[in-house]
Amino acid sequence: MSNATLSRHTLSHLDWLESEAIHIMREVAGQCSNPVLLFSGGKDSICMLRVAEKAFRPGRFPFPLMHIDTGHNYKEVTDFRDKRAAELGERLIVRSVEDSMRRGTVVLKSPTESRNKHQSVTLLEAIAEFEFDACIGGARRDEEKARAKERIFSFRDEFGQWDPKNQRPELWDIYNARTFKGENIRAFPISNWTELDVWQYIEREQLELPSIYYAHRRQVVRRGGAIVPVTELTPAKTGEEVVESMVRFRTVGDITCTAPVESTADSIAKIIAETALTTITERGATRLDDQTSEAAMEQRKKEGYF
Repeated sequence: MSNATLSRHTLSHLDWLESEAIHIMREVAGQCSNPVLLFSGGKDSICMLRVAEKAFRPGRFPFPLMHIDTGHNYKEVTDFRDKRAAELGERLIVRSVEDSMRRGTVVLKSPTESRNKHQSVTLLEAIAEFEFDACIGGARRDEEKARAKERIFSFRDEFGQWDPKNQRPELWDIYNARTFKGENIRAFPISNWTELDVWQYIEREQLELPSIYYAHRRQVVRRGGAIVPVTELTPAKTGEEVVESMVRFRTVGDITCTAPVESTADSIAKIIAETALTTITERGATRLDDQTSEAAMEQRKKEGYF
């Protein structure tokens, strides 16, 4: 048996996914002059950092890290973000929706309006500020219908907008990152991964995570079929019963639109077992801003969202 044949029989599906992600990340670094890796401290971007390590270590990453912060993110996650970037010795750029609010480019309809959808404005401003020609993100096709339409190298026009009908073919895994000044590419190395793949990769690589991914006790209310954490930003409404439940977060983001799920999974092995049995996508179950309309995410992506 040849070495090539032996390799095909011994590589696991995680090996193949990791190899593809490394290839994509190196393609971005090779084709683009000024890319950036989006890193929020969430589980998908944590996997992306490990892929980047395997793609470029022992050298430094050929791009900085960047997070678009709403100013309303969970402290456990932003603290982890800062700690992980420091451990790697990589440059971390943080731009906040609050910066855009001070500039007047983001105006909230009310003080309680979610800032999550306004990340698009801040992201586009950061891209223009640093003249990034590619943003490497951790979005996956299994998360949401609009993301399933997106290419690995997703072309954005000079306004930062996504047109699903104006994308480039990617036959035989050949990627085209050519852009004119002002245009950019959003690249998604783990696009073909599933939520289960992510957790299995975290287990295999023994990756550290923010604590809120594991089951813990938290005060919550039940609202519109979702479990809403009780915080200063999301207080209980009149007539709602506040209870303390065992919950964990499947995905993390702005506090005002990220809901946990009931769970006793306090280890990665237990989370993998839960994930293997679930029939609801993580965003469908826990992202309150995506439940209002099936077209909500697609519209936000057309406006520049990652």
